[in-house]
Amino acid sequence: MSESHITSVRPGAAIEGGRITIEGSGFAVDGPQLPDVWIGDARARVVYASTAEFAVIVPPRTDSGPAAVRIDGTSGAGFVDVAGSCATGLHQVDNPVFDGDGNLYVTYSGTRGQEVPVSIFRVRPNGTRETFSSGIVNPTSMAIDPDGRLYVSSRFEGTVYRVSVDGSVAPFARDLGVACGLAFAPDGTLFVGDRSGTIFKVDRAGRAEAFAVLPPSVAAFHLALAPDGVVYVSAPTLSTYDAIYRIAPDGTVGVRDERFGRPQGIGFDAHGTLFVVEALAGSSGLYRLASAGAPELVLAGPSLIGVAFDPRGGYVVCSNDTAYRLPRSG
Repeated sequence: MSESHITSVRPGAAIEGGRITIEGSGFAVDGPQLPDVWIGDARARVVYASTAEFAVIVPPRTDSGPAAVRIDGTSGAGFVDVAGSCATGLHQVDNPVFDGDGNLYVTYSGTRGQEVPVSIFRVRPNGTRETFSSGIVNPTSMAIDPDGRLYVSSRFEGTVYRVSVDGSVAPFARDLGVACGLAFAPDGTLFVGDRSGTIFKVDRAGRAEAFAVLPPSVAAFHLALAPDGVVYVSAPTLSTYDAIYRIAPDGTVGVRDERFGRPQGIGFDAHGTLFVVEALAGSSGLYRLASAGAPELVLAGPSLIGVAFDPRGGYVVCSNDTAYRLPRSG
């Protein structure tokens, strides 16, 4: 009988509750019970086992960072980078966003029509969280314009607000349907996703016009702008599989990928690589979409909503109520 041995762990990053896969050979699965699996000093729950593969759920940990992955009675070990939380008590429904100084903005969106005490929190680079802005009903999506100013959509009001450095807000564009995803072009043009099916293009004066039409979403439109000016949109529906759409500068709609079951937040890293959050149970996490090939799972985590890349390096993923920070995007 050959010796059991671990050869790899994928993906290389996770948050607690994420499902990772341990690959190898000769794993002992024929005994009265499966061997224990450890991530750091915590025991992980096994959800699938074969002689060549174990799938386990990342347990809660008191620390974060790289953790050794071991199976009792098996040689070798792998590693997984376990993300630590940087903000809790949120109600995030789209991507968080970083400004140029590395401050992270997160929301408490609330239920439909709910006026909450704090609409937007700011998390400083040192981890300090502070109240930033109030008075926006159902803050949904955020974006930073080329001048470094923060904008936020209200899906309840169909309005996009400009947020000043002191947190005060003023309407920028109105009558945008169920306004969700936001993305700025380098010239200051703002793209807004109305989950009813319209992508609006808004000029610097706040004047909006229809730019493209997509199938409506049951949740939200999430937007990201590529370096070449193409707008990418994810829009979860009730279909078995949903598309990641690409909208050319002339408004022509195409499909970038259609292998996702419930795509959520999307964004580009500093290298121009597209990342998509997938919320479908069993395959949830953050995926990298290279120029060719299948989407690659780079972080496992349950019920993720959004992703944001820090201009100083690293990135954050958000579930509905917690933001997690990672040092690199893989």
